[in-house]
Amino acid sequence: MRHSGHTSGPASRGSAWLVAVVAMTGLLAPPGAAATPADASTGPIALAATDGSGVRSAEVPLAERLVLPVAGGARTKQVPTASYAMVGVTWRGDAEPEVRVRNRADGTWGAWRHLETLDDGPGPAGGPEASSAHGTEPMWMGESDGVQVEVTAATPRALSLVLIDPGTRAADATSAASAPAARAATTGLARAAKPSRVPRPELRTRSDWGANERWRSGRPSFNRQIKQVHIHHTASANGYARRDVPGILRGMYRYHTKSLGWSDIGYNFLVDRFGRTWVGRAGGPANRVRGAHTLGFNHTSVGIAVIGNHETTPPTRRTMNALVALASWKLDKADSRAVGRVWGRSEGSDRYPARTRVRLPIIDGHRDTNQTACPGQLLYDRLPNLRGRTQKRLDRF
Repeated sequence: MRHSGHTSGPASRGSAWLVAVVAMTGLLAPPGAAATPADASTGPIALAATDGSGVRSAEVPLAERLVLPVAGGARTKQVPTASYAMVGVTWRGDAEPEVRVRNRADGTWGAWRHLETLDDGPGPAGGPEASSAHGTEPMWMGESDGVQVEVTAATPRALSLVLIDPGTRAADATSAASAPAARAATTGLARAAKPSRVPRPELRTRSDWGANERWRSGRPSFNRQIKQVHIHHTASANGYARRDVPGILRGMYRYHTKSLGWSDIGYNFLVDRFGRTWVGRAGGPANRVRGAHTLGFNHTSVGIAVIGNHETTPPTRRTMNALVALASWKLDKADSRAVGRVWGRSEGSDRYPARTRVRLPIIDGHRDTNQTACPGQLLYDRLPNLRGRTQKRLDRF
């Protein structure tokens, strides 16, 4: 089972390891400047924005650009760069590294934090938006002026450090949600299964968090049916502020589309610790939009991610209330109950090979379908409560 995001101790003796240190000097590329990858071998790393967006980023090849052999086996190099708020590591091939990071803010280094391997994904090779890129979950650090990366166990091909500064907008500080848009006519698979008796929860739209629609590739795909609700956590920091959440989503969207090559942000919905629900993937929140959240089971489900690390911190009461409201609305549209189990057929995951039939809870955790610690033990322990409360809400309406 893969680890969840947490602090950890030194690398074990005898394991292969490398360390890359990036020091920040506050340099910032102007809007519209050439984007990634950055060349750390010739000077400072400048985070740049593509298409004039406010999201600046840099992708730095770790093994080729930031790593120098030194006595004792450690490999380090300091390179000046711009400030950032989110960090991830990507690679190619099947070799899976263990990655830890720590950030520097105002000249002070923080604790080491483990980057959980990203087990979400679009689908099997050759399927919709399939990608050969692998990576860690993106970690929200907040405003930082340095990063240190340690890679152990394996050094895969094309190992790259991703730094993202999602920028800020005046709208990020508001707590109001946009009014629901007028319902557009939909046909075929795009149409929701039926009108919902359960009231639609308050949703913050893609526009509310500042999604750059030019980053999406192709049109949304739709499922024929929704049989499950998969619960995730983002395995990132828990101490974010309300105003940080839109930037967290912009950074995640940039990472999923530009670093991993997905067609859109992976999750259908995201819920923050303040109980606010955000629309993730495009295609209409009332529709059966196929996401990239639960490898092998995207074709019959909706994916909801809680922003935070619930291996170390329990979900808030407001978060649980939001999950109940959202899950009951989506399951009512699918004419489904919230308790009990349902048969599903895997399209291929690291836990269930393709074409395997498996009976799973209607509301389950990511770990029920993939070899992962997601959604964190302290959220996973609350799933029975979530199922019961969601069923009561369905029965009420």
